[in-house]
Amino acid sequence: MTTVDNKIAVTSKLSEGEFAALPIAQKNSYLRTLGAKQRMDLILSDPDGRRLAAAMEPQEFFWLLKEIGETDALELLQIASARQCLFILDMELWDGWTFSDEKACRWLSYFMEGGEPRVHELLKYLDFEFWLMFLSRELTVVGGIGDLSDDEERFGDYDLTLDGVFMLSFKDPKQSQLIGSFLSMLIKLDNPLYTALMEGIKGDLDLELEEECQKFRTGRLEDLGFPPLDEALSIYARVNPASFELYGDKELRPAGECGGLIPIHADEDTLLFRALALADSETLMQELNYLVNSALVAEGGAFAELENMTGVLQRVCGYLNIALEQLSGGDQKKAATLLSGEQMKRLFQLGFSIVLELKFAAQATETVDYPSGRLLAGLKAKRPRFYRGLDPDGIDGYREFKDLADVKRAADLLGQLRG
Repeated sequence: MTTVDNKIAVTSKLSEGEFAALPIAQKNSYLRTLGAKQRMDLILSDPDGRRLAAAMEPQEFFWLLKEIGETDALELLQIASARQCLFILDMELWDGWTFSDEKACRWLSYFMEGGEPRVHELLKYLDFEFWLMFLSRELTVVGGIGDLSDDEERFGDYDLTLDGVFMLSFKDPKQSQLIGSFLSMLIKLDNPLYTALMEGIKGDLDLELEEECQKFRTGRLEDLGFPPLDEALSIYARVNPASFELYGDKELRPAGECGGLIPIHADEDTLLFRALALADSETLMQELNYLVNSALVAEGGAFAELENMTGVLQRVCGYLNIALEQLSGGDQKKAATLLSGEQMKRLFQLGFSIVLELKFAAQATETVDYPSGRLLAGLKAKRPRFYRGLDPDGIDGYREFKDLADVKRAADLLGQLRG
């Protein structure tokens, strides 16, 4: 085994002892050569485990968590940094502009398995408005400091009081044990915060808390290279492929921190990845990551499952590849020049619009034949998909469009059906 610039050229699998003997920078390099489960196991077994976990960008940590599966990675979750935890919650608890109470309770239960230290860290880093919004959906509060409780309140049918001051009732009996356990930790760890939250819930201070929390979340995600929802949706604006013009006015500059939510590898021999390798630009990779992030935000629920996130990545790369093939005629050098001179967002819109024309044609086509019906169903989907029955393996399923050859095959079959 040799090392160059703190990176490891791996010739064999390292034992836990050999790994533990490495400097921290070399540990990080070696970890990136491993599969998700191996990576987690080494981190958890290593004396530097917390430092190794903290060294990952929030997006990278989130991706690792999703690859392993959240319930199988609970031990890893307990050593996540506060910044990583915030990112996980920002990804998991929102679908567009909608906050999920159910998911909030599920993730709170995961964090509570780390005990009071884990909860205390979350209390310090999460916005007051978040806790107020979340708990106000779970609790009804009466009583309070300086209030003279009447008989109705003192002897009312409430579920719990932790201090004899605030009387609490649970809105969802299914979550009562979880919320009760959390409040017991909260009043012990940060009594002033507990009091402020109970007063806030009791007073129903802000009917627009969800909007306020969404603004905080949007700001955090923008810092990590994720656009606001309205900007993200704009990548799916339609253009006319027949009159598409090249601007050639792009200034290469970093597009946010980006960090690599999804690992982008040249795992397929496509014009896009050959052109990216030829251009050899870290800034272009950042732009590609930002475009993938935009598509993920636009899809809303795409963060829920690893398969969905991977599908979005494949769609972005497929549409870019289609646009490059269309504009360059397959010339690798010209494609690299296009990537350096044209906004990837516009190239994506061109590829998307080329595929969208198939959708419009499919909507005007009918058939009673099963394979043809499957082809049409894929093309008529919200995001048109390619029917894998046309592939050599003939699988009865769908995938994203990869290249102009896919477009031509689908268009030829549509032409036959319409003829």
